[in-house]
Amino acid sequence: MVNASHSCSAVGPHTSHRCGLTCLGPLTFHSQAVGSKVCLREGGRLAEKTAHTFKNGLVFSSRSVKVNERIRLRVERNVLNWHGALRVGFTTVSPAARAWPLPCMAVPNLTSSPGHWAAPVHESFCQAGSELEFWVSRGGTVYLTVNNSRPHMLLEGVNLGEPLWAMIDIYGQTCSVYLLGSKKKELFYTRRSCPAPKHLSSVNFNKLNSFIPDLSNDSFCSLDTAPADEVCVACMGEEATVILPCGHQCLCNYCAFTVMQQFGTCPLCRHNI
Repeated sequence: MVNASHSCSAVGPHTSHRCGLTCLGPLTFHSQAVGSKVCLREGGRLAEKTAHTFKNGLVFSSRSVKVNERIRLRVERNVLNWHGALRVGFTTVSPAARAWPLPCMAVPNLTSSPGHWAAPVHESFCQAGSELEFWVSRGGTVYLTVNNSRPHMLLEGVNLGEPLWAMIDIYGQTCSVYLLGSKKKELFYTRRSCPAPKHLSSVNFNKLNSFIPDLSNDSFCSLDTAPADEVCVACMGEEATVILPCGHQCLCNYCAFTVMQQFGTCPLCRHNI
């Protein structure tokens, strides 16, 4: 389990988030236990299929989760070519201990073996933009809500005697999901996972690309042409506060994380970051 009082860099490279008693710790998709047709992006929070297929979309939580900890997902994209949609559940088998390649489906490939519990989510619940929460209760029952609806019971009989990892199968019509985090209601307050980076759609990459110069000539800018008090060149809305290794201060805390993941270079001089 995650210690409740630790430090983690969950928001951006220059923003340290101090976890307290109300924090559940960082939560992403596990970086190694990933289906053969799935790619992880945005710091391990966006999982999407890399091929036109209905299977090979397994992903797991990066850490074990607690009883009544609600895993929050958003369906980013879906297609109508296939039958069936997202499958969700839990497992007592650590993702780090799994052999690769992973089985092609959660149901029945994993659920037929001990330590795995998963059930399909109805296609109508998995439209693009739908936000889902699923969790296991103290009685070992898995519940699901969609867009803050009343809880639906998915399955029963989960073993609570061992650590549990969340298990998500990006199956059928579902093409990609974004992990929004998790929350757990206590008696007088709600605990939440560490803050997630701002979603990729908030970064204006058309504007960002206009700032990236052509290195085939000498027109690229120098440090003197990028004043520190300018706004972020990615979102053009927040203050540029992150200083890159090249010396340019041209990105805000939120966009810096995404730019490093997607480009790996400074948007002004293309220095490797």
